[in-house]
Amino acid sequence: MPGRPRRRIAVLGAGAWGTALAVQAARAGNAVGLWARNPDRAAAMAESRQNATYLPGVTLSPAIEVTADPAAALADALFVLLVVPAQFLRPVLMALPDTGAPVVVCAKGVERGTLRFPLEVLEALRPGRPAAVLSGPNFAHEIAKGLPAAAVLASADAALRKTAGDLLGTAGFRIYGGDDPMGVQVGGAAKNVISIAAGAVIGAGLGENARAALVTRGLAELSRLTVALGGRAETAAGLSGLGDLLLTTTGPGSRNTSLGVELARGASLADALATRVGVAEGVETAPAIVARAAEVGVELPICAAVADLLAGGVSVGDAMGRLLARPRRDE
Repeated sequence: MPGRPRRRIAVLGAGAWGTALAVQAARAGNAVGLWARNPDRAAAMAESRQNATYLPGVTLSPAIEVTADPAAALADALFVLLVVPAQFLRPVLMALPDTGAPVVVCAKGVERGTLRFPLEVLEALRPGRPAAVLSGPNFAHEIAKGLPAAAVLASADAALRKTAGDLLGTAGFRIYGGDDPMGVQVGGAAKNVISIAAGAVIGAGLGENARAALVTRGLAELSRLTVALGGRAETAAGLSGLGDLLLTTTGPGSRNTSLGVELARGASLADALATRVGVAEGVETAPAIVARAAEVGVELPICAAVADLLAGGVSVGDAMGRLLARPRRDE
């Protein structure tokens, strides 16, 4: 087709984040194959040129081909953006054709049962595949609108992180390379759990001082686990750690923080989840990240309190009281 970009990127997952990344990839000058699992929704998006369910008001570029056929989305792709929730990575990968293209995982969480981070799941199913993780303080609707933002693309493969960063980044979406993918994954997973706690603090009327203290101590938990799993402490202070934690615990569009607010105001977990369109990743990640941390001897008191709260084992008041009763020590 005359005028069509020659470079092609596949985006697997047409939720809010997947759609926003497809818009960004097209903005950067690429042809995009955007895969939606539901054929009816794929057809509706292709016809209306919008994702009315997850990202309303954003027009899809003609360079974006929306399809329910994964083979069509993957055809000729230089690399793949895998943008499905962490708990669905394994079944999606098992069902999709393998073209051999490098994969950039854009999920944040820890798989329940195996306690694996996204790149570990990918390695188990696609051994030796060039892979990276994309993370950072990014709300989907702002990326789709082209508002200024930054992210980190981390991989042990220097060539992949450069190529993917060059093809996906623009002046308004600044992508930094990183060689600490484990640290980036820990930040993306832990911040969602800590955000539920931060929302509960606000929902319970405990004030901004309490939220600031909790977020700061949450960052310490995140950093300890990063180092214990072989990452670097400075990664926790970067875009995928502190940056994402700040956005998620203070931004009004945060699904995890708003969930914490609802729980603190008396909603049951089932009721709070039933009214949501997107996935609050912190719900499934909380018990998994606590268990993974226990394997390496790291204590995560805030994450553990959230896991107990979500399991119905404690109330918000009890969870906060437990944290406040911990023995004092030097920071």
